[in-house]
Amino acid sequence: MSISVHIAETDAQISACFPVMQDLRPHLKDADELVARVKLQQTEGYVLAYSTGIDGKPVGCMGFRRQNRLVHGPVIYVDDLVTLGNQRSSGHGAALLDWLEALAKREGFKAVDLDSGTQRTDAHRFYLRQRFAITAFHFLKRI
Repeated sequence: MSISVHIAETDAQISACFPVMQDLRPHLKDADELVARVKLQQTEGYVLAYSTGIDGKPVGCMGFRRQNRLVHGPVIYVDDLVTLGNQRSSGHGAALLDWLEALAKREGFKAVDLDSGTQRTDAHRFYLRQRFAITAFHFLKRI
């Protein structure tokens, strides 16, 4: 089965991603909030990509940004990567990351970078299978 990846550009496409994104970001109250946040983040370079199931509805979602960093040079940072709970291990996460890696290579980026919450051990196993390395700790101080 070939999994296709699309870019969510319209409000309707972004809104359709809400059930998937809510799995990862449960604080989002509804599709309207997702649309508003994505639209704001798009002004900062955020791109929302999604894969679809057999019914054409989003099953996997990935938000990312193109960046340049002193530590890695040109890098694509993955803000969000999630597959609907009942669709995990069906290839959507891997398809999204493969698509992103191909994009990164075409555009001359040197790395794909992401953070993952410490509680998401299943995700960590997935990232290691996808040949990601654990290279740092991420620290956050709420103010």
